[in-house]
Amino acid sequence: MSEINTLLQNYRHGQRDFSGLSLADANLSYADLKGADLSYSDLSNIDLSQANLRGVDLSYAKLSQVDLHNADLRGAMLIGTDLRDVSLQDANLKNADYIPGVTQFPREFDPRQAQMSSVVA
Repeated sequence: MSEINTLLQNYRHGQRDFSGLSLADANLSYADLKGADLSYSDLSNIDLSQANLRGVDLSYAKLSQVDLHNADLRGAMLIGTDLRDVSLQDANLKNADYIPGVTQFPREFDPRQAQMSSVVA
């Protein structure tokens, strides 16, 4: 739990680079991490439901069994992110960046319908 408290405290003090962190099994529901860099982080089994993740960099992050329902991911970077085991129910992914064929989505998920932005590799 101390990693979460440290992360939130450092975020409040202006730090945004948290790339490569291991936050597995954490509860960050309703957290405000707008603009944070969580690329290459292990976010397995984490609860990010209803979190403010606008503009967050989740590129190449490990997101196994993550709850992102009702999360605000507008403008997020999801380059090379595996979202196959992620709950995206009612998540706002408008203008979130992804690379077709590199970013992986849950079955039946359509990034165009979610108004995501395709980035050329």
